[in-house]
Amino acid sequence: MTTLVRGVRWLTAITPPTTRRAALATAGLAVIGASVAGPAIALGSDPETAAVAAPPARELAVDYQAQPNFYYCGPAATRIALSARGPAPSQDEIAARLGTTVHGTDSAEDTTRVLNAVGGTRFYRTTAIPGDTATPEETDRLRRDVTRAVATDHPVVVNVIGTATDTDGTPHAYDGGHYLTVVGYRDHGRTVKIADPANVNGDSSYWMSTSNLANWAATRGYSG
Repeated sequence: MTTLVRGVRWLTAITPPTTRRAALATAGLAVIGASVAGPAIALGSDPETAAVAAPPARELAVDYQAQPNFYYCGPAATRIALSARGPAPSQDEIAARLGTTVHGTDSAEDTTRVLNAVGGTRFYRTTAIPGDTATPEETDRLRRDVTRAVATDHPVVVNVIGTATDTDGTPHAYDGGHYLTVVGYRDHGRTVKIADPANVNGDSSYWMSTSNLANWAATRGYSG
């Protein structure tokens, strides 16, 4: 469910790259884009979740579609994410997979499940931010997850509620909850680019600090 407010628009690398690559190779991990300056984040032996040397900034090209009604933010945000890696199904098809109703999409567990199933990947995981505000550790985890995901062409779908302010000082208010898609980052993930399926007053794309986004997702979570 989404409530819109009318009139409101809403890793520092300290190890030399050659040494880092050798260490990761010894551990059985792959480095994607190792020639680009950035921190290597080791997450496992799965090739889609292995170590990534993320560039300082990156934006992904996506096929943007606004949500056609007040409760399709989940299908629309999921479709935007899937479009970064090829043609995506319709919002109606995704809504059926998500179990979306007029009450919305239940949780980030659903977006994670559909992103993996439709995308034919094991990349996505659900991360909860259970408290009323994000801790510094949770904010840093989101930053690392965004840089890892976007560096490997996987936009992040975030479930938010309440109001958050973007880098231009514009508030974005979704008192009933909302899903949106992170399609880019800069400053090593400290600021993120959001593709917002609500497209309130024509404002479908904006930048926000990762700390503001983490607090926006508090009590909910994200697929990344």
